[in-house]
Amino acid sequence: MLTFETINELTLKVTSTGNDVLFTKAGSFVGGDNPGGKNYKFEKVLLGPQNNAVQAVLGQLLRRVTGENIPLMKGMFQGPSETYYASHSQHVIIYKLAMGEVISVESENILAFTQDCKYDVRFIGVGVLSQKGLCTSTLTGTGNNAYVAVLSSGNPIVLSNTVSKNTLVVDPDTIVCWMSQSGYCDPQVKIDVSWKTFIGQASGESYFFEWGSHQPISVIVQPSERSGGIRLGID
Repeated sequence: MLTFETINELTLKVTSTGNDVLFTKAGSFVGGDNPGGKNYKFEKVLLGPQNNAVQAVLGQLLRRVTGENIPLMKGMFQGPSETYYASHSQHVIIYKLAMGEVISVESENILAFTQDCKYDVRFIGVGVLSQKGLCTSTLTGTGNNAYVAVLSSGNPIVLSNTVSKNTLVVDPDTIVCWMSQSGYCDPQVKIDVSWKTFIGQASGESYFFEWGSHQPISVIVQPSERSGGIRLGID
């Protein structure tokens, strides 16, 4: 069994009791500690984390076409150990998925996940408007040990309307991930384009994601924007 915890906000600590499998971002391993000789190893995931070969091939093709591809490595543990993972001093956020719970996350923000998470790519229909195109990566809880670790460029904030039932509006270029306990919960894409956009006088916030009161959701946002979005103007 694997458990996740954060160390100093920037590092993921994974504790294994043995005979476990972990999927992590390639190159993210920074150190390990175990009794006796080293009892874990890593190998590159050539196609994908799916157990079915056909699904793995199709998944690999889809991720490459949609820009949601991420180099993964597979960690295999044969005894008790503690291993550590990090990426470019980014903040690490841990989430444990309930059975059937879904987290939608930008592929570049995935640090690690356990074997009890089903990894897939989903179309959300935002087309040319988002940095990542038409798709987002999804992880679905399929067991009792469905841990996910994601990365944030800077200390993140969490917005949630699960209690308040408020409307949530988020800049897509700052989203790390969003989580729903009721399966997929895709945002509505709103566009704010006027004549000012075409003469270079726009606010810089020309499109956004919106979840209404009928869509209970929790969204993690990082204090750093990716380069993306609408770039229209006349010099």
